[in-house]
Formats: sequence, structure tokens, C-alpha cells
Amino acid sequence: MAKFAANLSMLFTEYPFIERFAHASKAGFHGVEYLFPYDFPAEELAQTLRAHHLTQVLFNLPAGDWNSGERGIACHPDRVAEFRDGVARAITYAQELRCSQVNCLAGKQPAGYSVEQCHETLVKNLRYAAEQLAEANIRLVLEAINTTDIPGFFVNNTQQVLNILHDVNHPNLQYQYDIYHMQIMEGNLANTMKNNLDRIGHIQLADNPGRHEPGTGEINYPWLLGYIDKLGYQGWIGCEYIPSATTADSLHWLNAMNND
Repeated sequence: MAKFAANLSMLFTEYPFIERFAHASKAGFHGVEYLFPYDFPAEELAQTLRAHHLTQVLFNLPAGDWNSGERGIACHPDRVAEFRDGVARAITYAQELRCSQVNCLAGKQPAGYSVEQCHETLVKNLRYAAEQLAEANIRLVLEAINTTDIPGFFVNNTQQVLNILHDVNHPNLQYQYDIYHMQIMEGNLANTMKNNLDRIGHIQLADNPGRHEPGTGEINYPWLLGYIDKLGYQGWIGCEYIPSATTADSLHWLNAMNND
């Protein structure tokens, strides 16, 4: 049976961030993820997790100036030192939160640099991060993101991720497979997960169009989630969707699964 984690950057946003942990626990979640922990003291987050018996499943490496539109810096040749500082900061938080994996956002291709330069920088940065995180027993995952929602995002399809994994050539780097993003970019969800199960360290979900909860769009989630179970996937599935109404109302799909 799949393990579902509430993404607190998108779910329970009716409440202040720290209060979302309690609401996730009350809703039946045992794990949480979110974009970034860095605005809060690590000890405060750790205490909140313990108080509500929650596992910190995932968060992202520092990704530049999010509020100004940056979506990662790992492919930026002129920001390698900043990236490495971010890896160290993420390790500190992950250790305090007992989080076993972090995600890397490659970022948008910066002006003035070629695809080849950005790829080379990304590979070197990922190899460095994978090694540093491995020493701390933390797994690194890399996510592909659709270029409709984030035009210019450098890593945007499965084959590109596989090529990067090959070039990095480090056992501590895996693929974060986001069903929503890859439905937009390439479809073929079931076969892609089947063919790359050994490379997938984390899965995230949302329906399409709209990025709302399962059951609001074109993806046959009852079948797909059952198929993921049959494949033997053992990791977490992050619920990274925008509720179409309240968060509580949006959990009908999960409640139905739990009642089967």
C-alpha cells in the first residue's frame, strides 16, 4: 500500500504554516513534505514533527530567490559556490528533521550560457551534492518540471533526467518522478514508472489540467495508484496539488482508497 505525504506548501494553506502539521496528522497523514524549511528554525520544525508523530519525507535544496521567480540554481555556471553552500545548509536541516532525502531543482537556463555549459554545471553540482549527502546518509533526487508552468526550466523530461543520472554516475542520485509534470510533458506514465522503477526515489501527484486533487482531471488515478502498488514501489508519494475547494474536501480520493 502506498505511503502518502501531505505537501504543506499546497495543502492546508487555510492555516499558518506551523499549524498545517497538526491538520495533516488529523487528516491521517503520517508524512509531510514542502518546498523549503529554511524560514523556520530547524529545532522548531523538528519539535512540531515529533509532536504530531510525522515523518519529514522531503524538502528542496535552497533554490535561489524564489520570490523573484528563481526556481533553482543548480544549472547556473556562475553560482556554484552558492549551490554548495546550499547543500551544507540542507544537510544541517535534514539531520535535525531526520529527513532521509532532499530534492534538487535544476532551475531555469540562465541567459548567456549554452545548454552544454548548463548541463556540465548541473552534472558537477549533482555529483558534489550526491557525495556530500551520501556521507550524511541522505538521498538526493532530481525532479523534471513542465515548461508550461515554468518556461525555460532546464530539466523537463524523463529522458533528460536519465541522461543526467548516467553522466553523474553516483548511486546516491535518483529521479523524483512528478506525475503531473510528466503528464504534461510526455504522458506514458505507467510505462515510464515501470521501466525506471529502480531509478525512482520519490513520486509526487496532482491531476491535470489544473493541478488539483486526483479525480478532477484526465489521469485515471484509481488505476494508476493501484499499478504503482503492483510494481512494488516502496517509497513515499507526495500529494503536491492545489485543492479545488478546501483541503479537507479535496481528500475524498484518499479517504476512498483507505476505505477499500
